[in-house]
Amino acid sequence: MLDTYWWGHVERISPEAPVPIVSLDKKEYRIGGAGNVALNLASLGAGVSVFSVIGNDDDGTTLQSLLDKNKINTDYLLKSNSRVTTNKARIISRNQQMMRLDAETTDDLSPDDEQAIIGSVNSYIEKEKPQVIIFEDYNKGILTERVIDAVIRSCKKNNVLSAVDPKRKNFFSYKGADIFKPNMKEVREALNLLVDKINPESLQQIHAQLTEKLNHHISLITLSEKGVFYQYNGTSKIVPSHLRNIADVSGAGDTVIAVAALIYAITRDVSLMARIANVAGGLVCEEVGTVAINKDRLLKECKLLVKE
Repeated sequence: MLDTYWWGHVERISPEAPVPIVSLDKKEYRIGGAGNVALNLASLGAGVSVFSVIGNDDDGTTLQSLLDKNKINTDYLLKSNSRVTTNKARIISRNQQMMRLDAETTDDLSPDDEQAIIGSVNSYIEKEKPQVIIFEDYNKGILTERVIDAVIRSCKKNNVLSAVDPKRKNFFSYKGADIFKPNMKEVREALNLLVDKINPESLQQIHAQLTEKLNHHISLITLSEKGVFYQYNGTSKIVPSHLRNIADVSGAGDTVIAVAALIYAITRDVSLMARIANVAGGLVCEEVGTVAINKDRLLKECKLLVKE
């Protein structure tokens, strides 16, 4: 996705309708969606490639240029004449979002495009031998059941870790994934839960229900201001959040899955993965809009907050 920010200031109300007139000061483009996951990984020093379908349009050209500029490999990015590049345009005044305009195609990929993505991933795995593949699902029709199933099978066959940030539509399609990272709202909706209390016992029960349906290995559930919960085999814990000056929560989930996947790929330490990802998710909430985690700041915070 392309994230567009229109920054301006308001001095009067429109005479045409009871809405504020925003005098524009600047326009800014940022990498959004799954691209923000890739941007977080690249900012931490990882080699990263993106797999998706964008439109053959100006927004797609702008997005690809931003990805290339940030040293994110776009060789496997596919362009389609039947889809538009997702663009979320936000109008912001005094650091407050006033309106968002979305241009997007959300239909499922055509069978030909599905096969093209599957073929690209298989070629990439064979050539690059990656440590982890992250599924960042936004319900935009790219991650279809067929694509999900084929890529996870390819990961298992080639000993590649798989990490998932799901959405409701294909929530239970990610069978056999290594790391499954929904937020609590998504869990409630998917499992049709009426649970209000968030405690270790209720979260352990949720992990058991998820495992029964997905047969995945690690649950990493983000709990908003309460932190994150993880469970792997018989070990589980709630990692509480740290006090922050929250400016914007957009993109925090992208940072959490990126950092979690990277840390686990390197260390295979679930507890360390959850604690560092928890710190990273909080840090990016102090910025307005989608931003990548700053490696030096993350290291500094982890030295203070992540204890053995």
